[in-house]
Amino acid sequence: MPQVIINSFWAGLIALVMVIILGPILIPFLTRLKVGQNIRQDGPESHFAKAGTPTMGGIMIITAVMVASFLMAGNNVEVLAVVFVMLAFGAIGFYDDYIKVVLKRSLGLRAREKLGFQLLIGIIFGLLLIFYFNRGSVVTVPFTGNQLDLAYLYIPFLILVLMGTSNAVNLTDGLDGLASGVTFFVAIAFAIISIMTKNYQLVIFCMALAGACIGFLFFNHFPAKVFMGDTGSMALGGAIAAVAALTKMELVLVIVGGVYVMEALSVIIQVAFFQLTGKRIFLMSPIHHHFELKGWPETKVVRFFWLLSLVFVLLGLLSLKGIG
Repeated sequence: MPQVIINSFWAGLIALVMVIILGPILIPFLTRLKVGQNIRQDGPESHFAKAGTPTMGGIMIITAVMVASFLMAGNNVEVLAVVFVMLAFGAIGFYDDYIKVVLKRSLGLRAREKLGFQLLIGIIFGLLLIFYFNRGSVVTVPFTGNQLDLAYLYIPFLILVLMGTSNAVNLTDGLDGLASGVTFFVAIAFAIISIMTKNYQLVIFCMALAGACIGFLFFNHFPAKVFMGDTGSMALGGAIAAVAALTKMELVLVIVGGVYVMEALSVIIQVAFFQLTGKRIFLMSPIHHHFELKGWPETKVVRFFWLLSLVFVLLGLLSLKGIG
């Protein structure tokens, strides 16, 4: 176990340094390709200045996490499985970004296309978990120390977790440094959870993910020089959900990833309430934009959400007392 901790430290450091090295190479390249971010016309006015900022920077995160994980964990099958999910969801995001910024189709992938790809990945990963990893169909119930057997409902549940997490991280990625900062805390939490559940090789992957997120913040903090795009946010969401599945902590993810849940719920509530009443609960959704329109500076919103993420992470870890 001590060697795994050392390898995990190195994985995080390698990923961090790789992103910092890749930034000055990839950002000018993306700028020359003119793959600039499109800004919502109904969004906060302060965001209009961000138009044209290079996107698809998630390529740096994905590359760094892959290299660091393989260097430190080798061909461990659990790590390979998580990397597969990260790459697959990252590919969906990349295709979506490509359509939006290169083909100039502002809406990107159609919803049914995106959900169809996610469904396929979920089925493949679910079958791998059940028939290759012999994971079983139980999930850990927070605060109880008990496990709930979902039986035949497990794969549909897993698909929901993968879809929900990847799309929730995508919604969270709306302010400079927000998604990468929040995901840093979540990745650290799952590194700890992987130790508690004796999934030691996953600790290496989680630390690589955390290191890559910190490295990305060098270029993505306010004012951002690059955005991760759907390429990065979808990959991060898929990776986190895959680690949660392998550690049987899908329900705990709801707590640890509380900021993701807030962001997704704010959109669902806003749309549902508007369709029912014609009125809005929030000034704008996702909810981070609500705080901006209330007059909070972008940096204050981001730091507040980072603090919230830390609180959710601590609460999630406390919910596992007695496990391990």
